[in-house]
Amino acid sequence: MTIGGWLARAVRDYADRGAAMGQIASEPRDEALYLILSTLGLPLESDPSVLGRRVSAAQSRALAEVFRRRLQEHVPAAYLTGEAWLGGLRFHVDERVLIPRSYFVEILDEQVDPWLRDPGSVASAADICTGSGCLAILLARHFRAARVDAVDVSAAALEVAALNVRRHRLSRRVFPVQGDLLASGTRGPYDVILSNPPYEPSAHVDRLPEEFRREPRLALDGGPDGLDLVRRLIAQAGRRLRPHGILMIEVGGGREAFEREFGHLEPHWFHTADGSDCVCLLQAARLRSRQPRARS
Repeated sequence: MTIGGWLARAVRDYADRGAAMGQIASEPRDEALYLILSTLGLPLESDPSVLGRRVSAAQSRALAEVFRRRLQEHVPAAYLTGEAWLGGLRFHVDERVLIPRSYFVEILDEQVDPWLRDPGSVASAADICTGSGCLAILLARHFRAARVDAVDVSAAALEVAALNVRRHRLSRRVFPVQGDLLASGTRGPYDVILSNPPYEPSAHVDRLPEEFRREPRLALDGGPDGLDLVRRLIAQAGRRLRPHGILMIEVGGGREAFEREFGHLEPHWFHTADGSDCVCLLQAARLRSRQPRARS
């Protein structure tokens, strides 16, 4: 069988098995081709002519095992390959961390700098709930002079983050820190605080497809309405930001609930390509002068 034949078979099997998408690809064909090329040790940017290449018996056995685990055991593709990509960068991932996916990759390069007095002078930043460390690394690459704290409550996740920091040769600027949000361990004050926290309501996490339930629940579950960690982070951030600093938070489907509770802080919502616009920016001055309203 050729690689193209394996690809066609895999796409049919994805449909038959009802495989959940969205962790590294939105289309079965894209994910299946990625798994085939990775398993065979071929470049991900291979020319389409690669589809005509014949697959040996040993390679066919390896592919059969990969797709058995992906489609029968529902193991996420990124956990099978041990890698994920974000912002054009490769990161190690495994069951200790959420598979990298964030709207911050769209926002950092083009939409954040206008909110800072001098982006080139940003000296300190923090990525809260860092997981694999991917956003801390993107922060360090964007703000070239900044020291970045990569904060997570999970010691296991920080082991993965430390590995990625070393691989991207940023050990002198990005520092994994075990801590509960901004409560302890972080240095500050910060020019920029970024967070993609757990924001899924608990009941929604319970109903997720098995592929997503294989990710650490700690990285997904944001409490009854998804805003438990967001509330705590907002309460802490005003005291940990420099006077002209900014806090950016991704809230997923919780934008409406966020606006009801924190609209008086005048959040700015960044535009995203799919129109979800679920990442907001809060200015330090607003956080310091106006306390979040109590929920009714």
